[in-house]
Amino acid sequence: MRPTVSRWTGKEARALRDAKRVSQVEFAAELGVSERMIVRWEKGNVIPRPINQQGLDTVLAACTPDVQARFAEMVGLTSHAAPTQDPLVSSEQPASPAPEPDVPVGDEDEARHPVDGKLMTLVPAGVYFAGENSEPVYLPAFYVDVFPTTNADYARFVAATDHKPPQHWENGQIPEGLDNHPVVFVTWHDAQAYAQWSAKTLPSAQQWEKAARGTRGEVYPWGNQRTPAKVNCREGGKRSTTPVDCYASGASPYGVYDMCGNTWDWCSTESEPGRYEMKGSAFTSPFLRCTPSTFNDASADMLDDDTGFRCVTPAETMRALLNVKGQSAKA
Repeated sequence: MRPTVSRWTGKEARALRDAKRVSQVEFAAELGVSERMIVRWEKGNVIPRPINQQGLDTVLAACTPDVQARFAEMVGLTSHAAPTQDPLVSSEQPASPAPEPDVPVGDEDEARHPVDGKLMTLVPAGVYFAGENSEPVYLPAFYVDVFPTTNADYARFVAATDHKPPQHWENGQIPEGLDNHPVVFVTWHDAQAYAQWSAKTLPSAQQWEKAARGTRGEVYPWGNQRTPAKVNCREGGKRSTTPVDCYASGASPYGVYDMCGNTWDWCSTESEPGRYEMKGSAFTSPFLRCTPSTFNDASADMLDDDTGFRCVTPAETMRALLNVKGQSAKA
């Protein structure tokens, strides 16, 4: 039976590469990640990001039976022996996924924010190519929410602060089945209030664009290919929001979801007095507007069924918060 991995670490990633008998460069190209990331996985025996977990699953499933057998033997599973007690690898179909690890997680570029518990990922300091003209812009390192703020996230904020819930929440309750959908009908002021409560900020338009495009100046989060199927936009015909983890293939180079489609994100950048930039497009938008460099703005008092937000925090602030939490846990 084909081996399956419930949660990949650097150990299993290295075993798969060795089983395939390919170089780090070749393995990185197959997974669509950098060679540096492969080195970090293997050196630190770390847990790759969710989008890369899926990529490793796909590569393993596509391997020939001979390669799968070599992999199984390397991680302690053979057809001649009982399964290892390692909970990460099994010759059976996996049960429910293992629980999310506490902070820090992954390759230490990801961590759960200690205030609102949302998964955030590091966008390293450096230059990216901004706007339609690809102007080089330097930004300090920051963490960004991997997913837009969901209804469930916002409900915790409302409960903690007595902030007014969105207008479509009947009796202040999340509409049924929409817990993991992005919160909508929030003004810029609402988004700003959540950011302050969670000890974060709204992203500047430049931070948002870098988190979406990466550093190579590609048109879309996934590259330069025009692929409407990777996003929840008008052409998809859904006509409503979707769960924030639906479109894994449309994630950015940093593993950030819904940077095109689903809902617009409020930014902290003021375009003119009382108006703020919005990024990302929405389910109501034609794919033509889904490029992260696209400009859009609105009044700070505007709210709609296709507008939400996500947050960022400076890298040094995040690390300080995690250090404080780590010290508290040891006390």
